[in-house]
Amino acid sequence: MTQDRVSRADSNRRRILDVARTELLRDPDASMDQIARAAGVVRRTVYGHFPSREALIIAIADGAIEAIGEALAAEPADGGDDPAGTLARRTLAVWQVADRYRLLVSLAQRSGAMEDIRDRLAPHRDQLTELLRLGLAQGVFSSPLPAAALALVQEQVLFGLMQAVNDGHLDARKAGPAAAVTSLTAAGVPASGATALVAGLS
Repeated sequence: MTQDRVSRADSNRRRILDVARTELLRDPDASMDQIARAAGVVRRTVYGHFPSREALIIAIADGAIEAIGEALAAEPADGGDDPAGTLARRTLAVWQVADRYRLLVSLAQRSGAMEDIRDRLAPHRDQLTELLRLGLAQGVFSSPLPAAALALVQEQVLFGLMQAVNDGHLDARKAGPAAAVTSLTAAGVPASGATALVAGLS
């Protein structure tokens, strides 16, 4: 394959992903045919890049997880002497990405891709586990759960909040701070302290 054809294929793939995100946000049941028409390509081109709708959703998830990694890169995971502040800042950073991709949770659950998404989140979950372990050791966090189990709870809290916004139970404009406060309180930080901390960051 020539360089021009490779570039054209990459361009088509990026366009399909961009259009798919828009179309699926507008209509979660959008078919591969609809996405192809919206992207201005033939159906065969879409299937050439993504052999199934589930594969397309997983590719969108990969983009979300890459964006989460970039957002977290600016927030050191070691916690230092402020694990609560670190957890709050990292949750706010993750939510900025999660809010753009929150429909992905509903789509992944429908398609059965949720397990793949959880597998791809493993490196970030490991960082969160270490941060929680540090906070528990310092007494900043308090939980009957070990750090690894608490990290899984934290992850599910974020997924739940994404779904709450999707279902209209939570105002999207308030969801970021709410996610950070909920993460802190789930880790055992008193609600008043968690709210004050997040307010200062927000």
